[in-house]
Amino acid sequence: MMTNENAQTYKAWTLNNFKEIEQAKYLSEKDIEAVEVVGQVLPFKTNNYATDELIDWENAAADPMFSLHFPRKDMLFEHDYDTVKTLLRKYQKTEDPRDKEALDSAVEVIRLSLNPHPSGQSHNVPVFNGTKLNGLQHKYRETVLLFPNQGQTCYAYCSFCFRWPQFSKISSMADSKFAIKEDYETYMDYIKSKPDVTDVLFTGGDPMTMKTSVFSKYIDRLLEDDMKQIKTIRIGTKALAHWPYRFTTDADADDMIGMFEKVVAADKHLAVMAHFNHPKEMETKAVREAIHRILCTNAQIRTQSPVLNHINNDPTSWAQMWRKQTDLGCIPYYMFVARDTGAKHYFELPLERAQQVFREAYQSVSGICRTVRGPIMSDHAGKIQILGTSEVYGKKIFVLRFIQGRNPDWVAKPFFAEYNPNATWFDQLTPAFGEKEFFFESEIEDYLNP
Repeated sequence: MMTNENAQTYKAWTLNNFKEIEQAKYLSEKDIEAVEVVGQVLPFKTNNYATDELIDWENAAADPMFSLHFPRKDMLFEHDYDTVKTLLRKYQKTEDPRDKEALDSAVEVIRLSLNPHPSGQSHNVPVFNGTKLNGLQHKYRETVLLFPNQGQTCYAYCSFCFRWPQFSKISSMADSKFAIKEDYETYMDYIKSKPDVTDVLFTGGDPMTMKTSVFSKYIDRLLEDDMKQIKTIRIGTKALAHWPYRFTTDADADDMIGMFEKVVAADKHLAVMAHFNHPKEMETKAVREAIHRILCTNAQIRTQSPVLNHINNDPTSWAQMWRKQTDLGCIPYYMFVARDTGAKHYFELPLERAQQVFREAYQSVSGICRTVRGPIMSDHAGKIQILGTSEVYGKKIFVLRFIQGRNPDWVAKPFFAEYNPNATWFDQLTPAFGEKEFFFESEIEDYLNP
């Protein structure tokens, strides 16, 4: 058991109290204004681990960790920023409910313009026995995603998060948030009815924000005899980077570690899908201790992140991450392309640049680190990997393949797109060689509208 003599108390800051952060003295008036304005549209929350251990406050203007945790002005388009700023200042001056209504209305319009449910997520929610399972997604044959209602928050919110609507009050989409709010046994019945499902991924939000006593109810159900089809349990989490004490000195950290041991003892493969976006997140003593403790349960830790402008848009950062992760016993898994949602215009890179970052980083590490795959776009059709550019008969093209697809037969099939140096997402690509559509497009509607 871990000693609690070095336990940390979790403290969160949101729009309501971010000025209370001790280090806020380093922020300029423009920085503070950006948090207030952009935070009206995109969710903001950080915590004392990030502020004390990760952010270089004296260099906040250029610090990747600050950009990861705090809204910046350019995360909204200029017109939208000015609109929100004007309405916010008017409401702060008058405190008139009508001015608050005007602000909320403008924010709602802007949020809906930011593609709040990218990659066809709403099409992943099945109907079972006449009930729409809003806390479950089933996009790929073998894998089901579960969204426990108690885990639909995070220790801190990443400014690039593609699930930002989970934390935002979008009134017109309130019923479409992903969460298991009712009896979860219906969800288990659905899983049992799908014999091809072998993997269950807990996601959110962050499942690790749940108390162990709550999380274990879901886990224990998957360990029962009628769930022998389940071979792998995955936990998608940012806790290692944002609150590693969850696994070491939190009040129920020992119980969580015991739950991990129980999963492994039941002959299930347990994979912690850890999100690390920058080498800085790998440097603290707290994260090293947390990783060690998880690995001692015989669970695996697989790491993933999008490639992000202003955060990790250089090969050196990625090579450092992969080396450090491997040194600590983690398995580099995915480099993603930032999804086409939220502040994507701030974080996006041309696909060619994303692939260049991947290739140069991949070339600079040893084979033991080359378990990673990327860059990958989680498109509505599946996970599409950019293998690179090539030249055929003097014509430059993108070479692509599916890592995962709505139709398993698509997986590992190479296909080709016209070279577009400005493309940042798959929907900006067109088929190469004069083809009218990509090979899978004639089928996709059958999967999106079964």
